[in-house]
Amino acid sequence: MRILITGATGLVGSAIVEQCHKNDIAVNYLTTSKKKIASEPDYKGFYWNPNKGEIDLECFEGVTAIINLAGASISKRWTLAYRKKIISSRVNSLRTLHSALEKVDHQNILSFVSASAIGVYPDSLSRYYTEEEKAVDDSFLGEVVKVWEEEIDNFKSFSFSVAKVRIGLVMSCKGGALPEMAKPVKLYLGAAFGSGEQWQSWIHISDLARIFIFVLEHGLSGVYNGVGPNPVTNAKLVKEIAKVFDRPLWLPNIPKFVMRLLLGKMSYILFASQRVSCKKIEEEGFSFEYPNVCVALEGIYKSAECADASGMQTFNKEYVS
Repeated sequence: MRILITGATGLVGSAIVEQCHKNDIAVNYLTTSKKKIASEPDYKGFYWNPNKGEIDLECFEGVTAIINLAGASISKRWTLAYRKKIISSRVNSLRTLHSALEKVDHQNILSFVSASAIGVYPDSLSRYYTEEEKAVDDSFLGEVVKVWEEEIDNFKSFSFSVAKVRIGLVMSCKGGALPEMAKPVKLYLGAAFGSGEQWQSWIHISDLARIFIFVLEHGLSGVYNGVGPNPVTNAKLVKEIAKVFDRPLWLPNIPKFVMRLLLGKMSYILFASQRVSCKKIEEEGFSFEYPNVCVALEGIYKSAECADASGMQTFNKEYVS
């Protein structure tokens, strides 16, 4: 089996590549940086430039499945120009892939799985969302996911299965939100955001990578939530991070206006509440290795990559500097 991955060198992509190699699955990957092109039997890089519709068609050679993770990070200040980049990076990547597939023999490709996000679900403290939800959040993130998924749906014109994985808060020490949340806690400055009651549907990065592989291997179609079984409130998450580092939480919650001043409109992601179900993927037979946030955090910070010889008490300098 050989999988073509876009975004393979990013946080989630790197974890998926690791899972692929554990399962003896070879990887082709597309990159916009010619310096990142490798040429190994189980890991081959190919150049593309989605903004110009350019792609090396040899990337499809021997490929039986595709994972799409391409898209600019949402964790940067949302200026008007950057908001356009967030959307265009997702749309252009998908359109370039779609156009390329029309030019090559794609009969051996059995499955296409694309990343999406739970930001599509409306902000709510009380609702519990499944993949059947039709309402879209009245925010920039809701707009992004709506446009993103409409482009993904265009791949249904091909004969292979098409699936979307709506990703929640990814728990990893290598990037994403967790290291940023851990920094102030470790420095005795940790605090919840706003009321702290907003739901955060999280997932350990290893489980997320396994979901993508699971969806491919089982030829699943449709939407699946890439979140763990037990969402937590922001206050609970900060509390569990503090337990891992054995730090007190003594500061009052951080008001919305403070983060709005610091981060602009991007601060919305800190206060949005989406309590999301993973029952659908579990009913397909997927089993989570990290079902609880306390187990996930301990697993992350006890790992050799994230803790030094003293264990969980210190955070690898690579991720706090």
